[in-house]
Amino acid sequence: MRNILIGGAWPYANGSLHIGHIAGLLPGDVLARYHRAVGDNVFFVSGSDCHGTPVAIRAKQENKAPREVSDFYHEEFAECFQKLGFSYDVYTKTSCEEHKKFVKEFHRKLYESPYVYEKEAPQAYCDSCGSFLADRFVSGKCPKCGEDTRGDQCDACGSILDPETLSEPVCAICKKPVSFQKSKHLYIAVTRLQDELKALVDAHPGWRKNAIAFTNRYINDGLRDRALTRDLDWGIEVPKEGYENKTIYIWAENVLGYLSASKTAAEAVNADFHELWGKDAWHYYVHGKDNIPFHTIILPALLLGNGGGWHLPDRIVSSEYLTLEGRKISTSQNYAIWVKDLTDHYEADSIRYFFLAKGPEKKDADFSWREYVHSHNGELLGTYGNFVNRTLAFIVKYCDGIVPHGTEDPDIDKQIDHLFVSVGRQIENGAFKDGIGEIFEFAREANKFFDTKRPWVTRTTDKAECDNTLYQCVQIIAGLAVLLWPFLPFSSERVCGWLGIDSKWERQSVPGGYILPEIQILFQRIDKKVIEAETEKLASIF
Repeated sequence: MRNILIGGAWPYANGSLHIGHIAGLLPGDVLARYHRAVGDNVFFVSGSDCHGTPVAIRAKQENKAPREVSDFYHEEFAECFQKLGFSYDVYTKTSCEEHKKFVKEFHRKLYESPYVYEKEAPQAYCDSCGSFLADRFVSGKCPKCGEDTRGDQCDACGSILDPETLSEPVCAICKKPVSFQKSKHLYIAVTRLQDELKALVDAHPGWRKNAIAFTNRYINDGLRDRALTRDLDWGIEVPKEGYENKTIYIWAENVLGYLSASKTAAEAVNADFHELWGKDAWHYYVHGKDNIPFHTIILPALLLGNGGGWHLPDRIVSSEYLTLEGRKISTSQNYAIWVKDLTDHYEADSIRYFFLAKGPEKKDADFSWREYVHSHNGELLGTYGNFVNRTLAFIVKYCDGIVPHGTEDPDIDKQIDHLFVSVGRQIENGAFKDGIGEIFEFAREANKFFDTKRPWVTRTTDKAECDNTLYQCVQIIAGLAVLLWPFLPFSSERVCGWLGIDSKWERQSVPGGYILPEIQILFQRIDKKVIEAETEKLASIF
């Protein structure tokens, strides 16, 4: 039994979640459900990122307090995750007292280390907005490639930047020119940790390829020291004399949410928090491509600099980008599919299936309504749902709802046993698309088995053969339901309930003579008219 920490990226609480967020975060729930099913101690944590410039600006635009804005979106996030079946042990927020207390204690110790120093440096200020700006809220021309960029990183050439080096710098919110004012801040000497960070990435070939490539690029291009504090009002107070009017820079406290949230989760079950962060634990970090440096450089640098012997990342599960009908998702232009709307109209397992089977796992992917409806009707319903319902409906109609007696088929048992090993390995390696693909290939073979055995014929010509076929099909359904539990928890829970089995990660059997309860259709068909209506709605934005 292992201690497993799974950290899902913390979304900014300044606007609603869109499908790109879900595509990157869903693998975390698959990991959590799988590791619980195999008997591990799982701590699946995340929360809403409530501090910093994005929330403060949104609050000013709406004439509200930053906490009011962040709390509103935090509640919306929590509801969306709940509807989609995210099984967080703790979903919290960076504005909660437990997180703020933990961060202050962590930073106090960090400031005592030889890696933290004071430096006066220019900080971007927007006269129009009346506030200092985080680096990512400064826009301009990249000094290296000349492309449009933001102040912290150029997406075009991948360079790490300082906002004062941009040409024609403007505020990303109001588009007005920014000025730079000198200000004293605390910095962490990331450059002095380069050898340790390089050793970390070299020791983990199992990270996603994009994480390895991006991290090596950052290191090879030359790391830069990062400010730990900022001249912003909305944030966690700096626990150091002389810094009473400053706050901890958002990037230097939000990633510490993995520690504060897991501490809360551990205390809730009387587990040893220090053991969870010790050498024998295993840690996954699940997020989108743009969050890679925060998990492979920033978080490890903070952990190393603090000197507390914290466990460093074992597996980086970083997705690629998701587009929408061939275009980049744009929240500013409302060109997005909002999760709160999607969950109101479509089944959670249908949404989960699309993003796990078709999502941006290892390369960029596109969401189109045509493909979504096809994946639901043609695969989820047409393959898995069809096999479950045709088998169980047949038993209800012709066997009085009683599972017929039969004999174990060693070939089928061997296939199911193999799937538990193979799919489990795929999940642990972050290959979710391959894992669910293997399961659905087995479901397609199961439908062929049903067709080949023709129980609708043998029902009257060879009852023993018919009974044996139905018995085998029920065992296959039991295997499919448990294998799909991490991926499709809602439908799996229903099927497991019908068959009287649990979610333990192993082949399970349903005895002959078992009486089925009332059976319902597993998935409802989506009307193809949805494609035209939803696509037209998006097209009208441009």
